Amino acid sequence: MSKRTFVVWRGNKDGGNFVEYPVEVEEGMVVLDAIHQIQRTSAPDLACRWNCKAAKCGSCSAEVNGKPRLMCKTRLDDLPGEEAITVKPLKSFPIIRDLVTDVSWNYTVNKKIPPFTPKKGADFIMQQSDVDRVQEFRKCIECFLCQNVCHVVREHNQKSHFFGPRFFIRVASLEMHPMDALNRIPQIKKEGGLGRCNITKCCTEVCPEEIHITDNGIIPLKERVVDQFFDPVQIVIRKITGADKPQPTE
Repeated sequence: MSKRTFVVWRGNKDGGNFVEYPVEVEEGMVVLDAIHQIQRTSAPDLACRWNCKAAKCGSCSAEVNGKPRLMCKTRLDDLPGEEAITVKPLKSFPIIRDLVTDVSWNYTVNKKIPPFTPKKGADFIMQQSDVDRVQEFRKCIECFLCQNVCHVVREHNQKSHFFGPRFFIRVASLEMHPMDALNRIPQIKKEGGLGRCNITKCCTEVCPEEIHITDNGIIPLKERVVDQFFDPVQIVIRKITGADKPQPTE
């Protein structure tokens, strides 16, 4: 057993500061273990959100040494041995207290997206490739690390006209479902602000579920936007056939 220094942000929406805590660590510990030890031994009032400790609930998101991570999945063995470990709340969301942030904006965005709407008479016989494609996006645990690291949300605070990577892949899971009847492309182009994404792939890099957010979700959606709004042939065809209108549902 050895000691590591943790530098944890303490405060609320009105301000705060970093506080150092010595923590006795042992092999196999993760950052969340250290936070719990701080709560037990030094700061019982330290606020931290967590639930499953199995990297499946997405609750314990924080910035560890400047990188958005799940605390329950970040092993101390993978962090430099001599340096202090800095833990602070997600930058892109309002602070409630200590490491807990208000991520309710994400749920507001989620309500704006029309849910899965099956085509009339859909028999749900699907190719395995279609199943695999939409299944990848449904692995999302809503940790919102991708939302936090996205420069449009993090640096430019464009929450009022930008859905963010988490909800672009939700739209992708619906748009790429062969049995879905609706067309959400106009929504993500205008209200969702898909054009503001410049494909840096930072969202993909921090995803704990290793979802290919950019390559498999955002880029195909951008291609569909181009097809619908900038391809003159497709525009004429869609106007004639009414393809932009949702198909009847049961």
